[in-house]
Amino acid sequence: MIEAEDNYGLLTETSGIEETRNPEKQRHLPPSVALDWLRAGWRDLKTQAGISIAYGLAVYGVSLLVVVGMFAVGWDHILFPAIAGFMIVGPVVAIGLYEKSRALEVGRPVSLKTMLGVRARSGAQIVFVGVLLCLLMLLWMRSAVIIYALFFGYRPFPGLQSIAPMLFGTTVGWTMMVTGTVIDGLFAAFSFAISAFSIPMLLNERTDAMTAMSTSMSLVWNNLRVMIAWGALALGLFLASLLSGLVGLVVIFPLLGHTAWHAYKAIRRPDPVGLSGSNEAKMARG
Repeated sequence: MIEAEDNYGLLTETSGIEETRNPEKQRHLPPSVALDWLRAGWRDLKTQAGISIAYGLAVYGVSLLVVVGMFAVGWDHILFPAIAGFMIVGPVVAIGLYEKSRALEVGRPVSLKTMLGVRARSGAQIVFVGVLLCLLMLLWMRSAVIIYALFFGYRPFPGLQSIAPMLFGTTVGWTMMVTGTVIDGLFAAFSFAISAFSIPMLLNERTDAMTAMSTSMSLVWNNLRVMIAWGALALGLFLASLLSGLVGLVVIFPLLGHTAWHAYKAIRRPDPVGLSGSNEAKMARG
C-alpha cells in the first residue's frame, strides 16, 4: 500500500483495488476448473453412495417439513426468502459431507455415523460461524419483508397463487424485484465469501472463526473468476432442485457438499492440477 501524509497528518494517497490482491493466495485457475471439482464431488458421492444419499434424504425431509410448517402457520409470504436463505446456512449443514470427502481422501473408513458426529479440529469455533450464518439468514429474510412493505405498504400478502401477476404485471412489482435482487445479491455475495472456505477450514484445520472467515473472503477475492464460476454452478444446481419440488436435494445437496470440499482443497492448498485427491496430483506431490 502506498501512503503519504500531508502537513496535517492526513492520508493523501490510498490504495487501489489492485493492492488488495495477494499473490500468495492467487491460484490462477481457469473457471473451467469448477467442473473438475464437480466431477470429483460426483466421484465422492458414488463412493459409498448410500450414506451420501441418506444424508441428502435427511436434508430433503427437514426442508419439506419447514416448508409445510411455514404454510401451516401462515408464513408463506417469506417462503422464497427462506428458500434463498438456505444457501447461506448450506455450508454448515454440509459439514458431514465434507467429512466423508476428507476421509476418502486419506483412505480412512467412513460411515453415516461419523458423518453425523463430526468433530471439527477447531472445536466450538465452527458453532460460532454457524450461528453467525443463521443470523445472517434471518436478517436476509427480514430485509425481504421490509422491501415488500416499502413498495406495497400494509397490503396483505396475496398468496403464492397471486404473487406472479402482482410482481410481473405492475411497475411497482418490477421495481421491487430489481431492488430486491440488488440487495439479495449483496447478501449472497457476502455470505458466499465468508462461508465458501471457512466451514471446511474449521473442520480440517485448527484455527479460530474470525481467521477462517477472513481467510475465506480473501481466497474468494483473490480467485474471483473461478469462484464466480463455482458459485454460478452451485446456484444453477440448487435452482434445479427447487424446480423438482426439492426432491432434487436428495442428490444435488450431497453433490454440492462433496464438490465444495474439493474447491476448498484446491484453493486453500492447491495441487499441481488444481484438484486435490487426484492420482496425478498425489504423484506430483510425492
